[in-house]
Amino acid sequence: MADAALSDIRVLDLAGEVGVYATKLLADLGADVIRIEPPDGDPARNVGPFYHDEPSPARSLYFFNLNTSKRGITLDITKPEGRAIFERLAATADVVVETFHPGFLDGMGLGYDGLAKIKPDMILTSVTGFGQDGPHAQYRWSDIVGVAMSGMMTLAGDKADPPNMPYGQQGYIGAGIQAAAGTMMALVHRDNTGEGQHVDVSMQEALSINQETAMQTFDMTKAIRTRTGARGLLPIDIPGIGVYDCSDGQVFAYLGTPGGAPWTAMLAWMTSQGLAEDLNEPPYADTIGQLNMRFLTGLIQLAADPPKLQEMLKTLAHIYEVFARFCKSMSKWTLYEEGQRQRLMFGIVSTPEDLVRNPQLTYRNWLQDVRHDELDATLRYAGPPYRLSETPWAIRRRAPLPGEHNVEVYVDELGLSPQELDALRARGVV
Repeated sequence: MADAALSDIRVLDLAGEVGVYATKLLADLGADVIRIEPPDGDPARNVGPFYHDEPSPARSLYFFNLNTSKRGITLDITKPEGRAIFERLAATADVVVETFHPGFLDGMGLGYDGLAKIKPDMILTSVTGFGQDGPHAQYRWSDIVGVAMSGMMTLAGDKADPPNMPYGQQGYIGAGIQAAAGTMMALVHRDNTGEGQHVDVSMQEALSINQETAMQTFDMTKAIRTRTGARGLLPIDIPGIGVYDCSDGQVFAYLGTPGGAPWTAMLAWMTSQGLAEDLNEPPYADTIGQLNMRFLTGLIQLAADPPKLQEMLKTLAHIYEVFARFCKSMSKWTLYEEGQRQRLMFGIVSTPEDLVRNPQLTYRNWLQDVRHDELDATLRYAGPPYRLSETPWAIRRRAPLPGEHNVEVYVDELGLSPQELDALRARGVV
């Protein structure tokens, strides 16, 4: 196997939840990421779900997923001895990633200026809720604060709902992605110029771009986007657009839009299955023949003719109901695969089980098996977010146990004696 993309890079990982995905991305690209936990362990080890639903810091699937390919040590950097050891580690590192409140590391002499004295080309990546300066810099944050304050949450959900919180710690993940990208840009700059720098990542700023077409909508129409749910911008049920129930789940349909076959192809399929009901009769067949984006845009013009508009809405509602019954009679995989063959735009609303069984992901060996000897089990992980032909991405090891690599790092690499390490452990430094 070729060298990994970041195999010559060492990262000291002080990140909490808002930044730990960044260091996972760097580690899976081959960086030597040393996860530094407090002596009593990372609090994230107590976050579920847990392996076999047995709560334990040693069984957190959440922690496992975010800390693949890393080594792990324990160290209390707030104690003078711990700070001195961290400074020795920093002299061997290229990058430090941290998520403390602004000024915390500066107060210990371990902020960017302090680290630059130890290693002039050091890169410090700081990931916080609101950035290193400004009136909100010291505000507390969590994932929901990020998705709310970025504006992203106001677009999530149906119009009749309150704003919905996106599932899956998207605030933390989004910030982590931008932190990893910023760190790698800083590494390129360092390699070109020899200069280190401070990478300042605000979760609010990192997520503010995740507003779908809100900015473009305002630029073009001066209208402020609001929650639309599966219906989209039009406040009515449009046949063939949105989420539909199947016999075993759901699909998302986007028929009559550019890039796919016209709605008449859908009607032909429904007819071949004997499930078109009366859609081949007027006025439904005529409407289906022109059911495309231009037609839907033209519905707005019918507002000036209420009787005609109501008649058209009644026709569309009937087509919608027949189409919904057709979908309900089919499995989601039948709709998806046959739809793809006919260039009809269907996508499965995938469950975790669907992803495990997905033939495309299976063919590309996306899911990765990782051995956990401490559990006497092999766990399956999500695979690469990108594929590099010459410097492969890989999960190189399972997440570390607390202090698993203390001897390797402190004794073998920093040169402490076993007795010194034992003494530090006894004093609660490691």
